[in-house]
Amino acid sequence: MEISFNPIQSIDKAMHLLFKNDAELSQKFKDPFDPIIRAADPKFADFQANGILPLAKKHRLNPVQLANDVCGKLIESQAVDSNLIEISVAGPGFINFKLKASYLSKWLENFSTAKSIQGETALWLNDEITVIDFPSANTAKQAHIGHLRPMVIGESIARILEFSGAKIIRDNHIGDWGTNFGTLIMILKEKGIQIAEFTNPSQALELIDSLYKEGTTLENKTPELRDVSRNELLKLQNGDPENTQIWQSIIDVSNQAFEKLFEQLEVKIDYTLGESFYKDKVQRIYDELLSLEIAEESDGALVVWHNEIKKFAKDNKRPFPFNIRKKDGASNYASTDLATILYRIEHFKAESVIYLTDSRQQDHFEQLFLTTKKWFQRKDYPLPKLKHVWWGTILGSDNKPIKTKSGESIKLQSLIDEAIERALKVVEEKNPELSLEEQSKIAKAVGIGALKYVDLSSNRTQDYVFDWDRMLSFEGNTAPYLLYVIARINSIFKKAEFCLSDSSLEEYFAVESDYEIQLARKLIQFPITLNQTLSDLRPHFLSTYLFELAGVYNTFYNNEKVIDPDSFIQQRRLSLCHRTHTVLSLGLNLLGITTVERM
Repeated sequence: MEISFNPIQSIDKAMHLLFKNDAELSQKFKDPFDPIIRAADPKFADFQANGILPLAKKHRLNPVQLANDVCGKLIESQAVDSNLIEISVAGPGFINFKLKASYLSKWLENFSTAKSIQGETALWLNDEITVIDFPSANTAKQAHIGHLRPMVIGESIARILEFSGAKIIRDNHIGDWGTNFGTLIMILKEKGIQIAEFTNPSQALELIDSLYKEGTTLENKTPELRDVSRNELLKLQNGDPENTQIWQSIIDVSNQAFEKLFEQLEVKIDYTLGESFYKDKVQRIYDELLSLEIAEESDGALVVWHNEIKKFAKDNKRPFPFNIRKKDGASNYASTDLATILYRIEHFKAESVIYLTDSRQQDHFEQLFLTTKKWFQRKDYPLPKLKHVWWGTILGSDNKPIKTKSGESIKLQSLIDEAIERALKVVEEKNPELSLEEQSKIAKAVGIGALKYVDLSSNRTQDYVFDWDRMLSFEGNTAPYLLYVIARINSIFKKAEFCLSDSSLEEYFAVESDYEIQLARKLIQFPITLNQTLSDLRPHFLSTYLFELAGVYNTFYNNEKVIDPDSFIQQRRLSLCHRTHTVLSLGLNLLGITTVERM
């Protein structure tokens, strides 16, 4: 039996082949068989096959007897090597698989480096071209705490997909063509302010933000000004040079401010194509959807009904169509989103497109995907896999959306600054002997890492409470805790004069003690966890695993002497430390978190 990177897959394959090739089983069970292999309670086994129970129930057989028969055949046929894996029947007919020390040791030998691990994961998606639509914020506004989630979650998902073999295109689809620009142009002209003259993008964006609020207040007080704003917007849409210049200056400072945040948060963006980019591409959408009779005119607007879905059906008591063109003929989010999908398959050759937004846009994307499927199928366009990744809200201690004391959204830049400032105080207390330069470097990694990790360690579809003390704690499931474990391993290497690139790592070191075996069992779960994270696009699975791995490592460290007089024992345990360091560092990197040499 081969030592598989993901043992679940090799066990699954072995059981499928048994049911296919064994004459008795293939004749008795002609319908497809699913072993249903999952991680087991570590007290009893590593993996468990639960598929025997539904199979026995369907054919009115004794599940325990059937499980025993299958176990015997697995061993007899050598489909599962009993020298490497212990097989037993448990409970009402579960089949347990426990990896022996020989399997664990060989796995650690085969997959000892980040390069060898990626060599396996790169086969999972096999160069699939994937466009990730994030963070896709609106321009002319300061980034606030709500922008943290798309940046952090989006970058992590992009890294995980890329590590798994996908060709990633990060496309920042910004909102840069909305009605707000009419108000902004109106108020900027009214006050005679030239945004292009500002040298500090953040200050310029802060001013733009306040001017927009002032402009909307004036429009509410003086309704005639709304007509002025609409006229300014119309002039912009018709290509008026002055308004285009004002609009471009707003876009420039917005992009510059976001680029600073991207750099701080280590978010990579390949393209920034806004709604304005697609303004001359929406007419094709209208023409094709009308000609295919997918869209229809309704009260002057152009809409798509999805009668197969009750809430989107035309005869629903509260009609909720997919509006792809406004009554006044203007485009909207729906029309530009449709144009964007078409562009991505024609220009990028996208095979998969992933959108990241908050939960409030679930209906929009459900309708977008339904419309796209009908449209593409009738036009024979290649239909990419479409997925909407959404998340809950960041809450304050009062369990309400987190705000400043004045009731405004917390600005993302101030949040980052505070995270670094708080982390610096912690670092200064723990390492007063370090230079200010080194303390600052560590504080930046710890502060930003903690900010990211508290988000990524939470199930993205659930709300979570933001807590500074918990976030920066060196105890519990936090970034500082994980970073500290890596730093501890680094200190062991330094003490042992052990080099991470030491060629001796390629030698075979069989795990022996109970604590070594426990650590090896946890390390072997990495590809399983990564595969689960990839399947569900939920980074918290990976975060939880890393926290558990760190805990198992600490138990190993506290009970086993790594620096040992016996050179063979020392080398074996250093080798385990190295593998733990590799997986922890790799996992944090996939989450977008920078590690540090020392804490």
